[in-house]
Amino acid sequence: MAHVFAANDDGPRAKPQMSKAQRGAFENLILLCAVCHTMIDKAPNAYPDDMILGWKRDHAKKLQGLFGVTEFPDRGAARAVVAPLLDENRAIFERYGPHIEAARDPESGAAEIWQRKMLTRILPNSNRIIAQLDANRALLTSDESVVVEAFRQHIDDLEAVHIEGRREDGSRFPAGMQNILEG
Repeated sequence: MAHVFAANDDGPRAKPQMSKAQRGAFENLILLCAVCHTMIDKAPNAYPDDMILGWKRDHAKKLQGLFGVTEFPDRGAARAVVAPLLDENRAIFERYGPHIEAARDPESGAAEIWQRKMLTRILPNSNRIIAQLDANRALLTSDESVVVEAFRQHIDDLEAVHIEGRREDGSRFPAGMQNILEG
């Protein structure tokens, strides 16, 4: 992890007017290998801040393209991408979720199926949904933005349980998510 503008006043590409918080903020950080990190810090004039920030922007765009994240011209186009993912998640939950009859029987294998579906479909779908909605934030109403943030917390809570193995109560799926970007 490298700083675009130095973490202190005497480092490469220093900007003394930046606060400590600004220096440590995500916007001022870039991931580089150890060799490149050393190279750009030893030759700050050859690697100006606008060049490094350009690398960061280009890399972010590549990752968005790689994961299918797109900025859409209108709500309908964005909804057309998000809706099938929401529908698949709902169908999985209704068929395999912890509320089904088989989940009460420890011998049924229902818990294992639910865990597998959570890890292979629901969480990846949900993270795609969040990425798409973040890329299209300008299309959301203020009420929808609140719902998206509640959904983000719901997914974080699901990851804590299903990936990290934490046993804690989590937030519920926000009802408004199923209708996000409609109308």
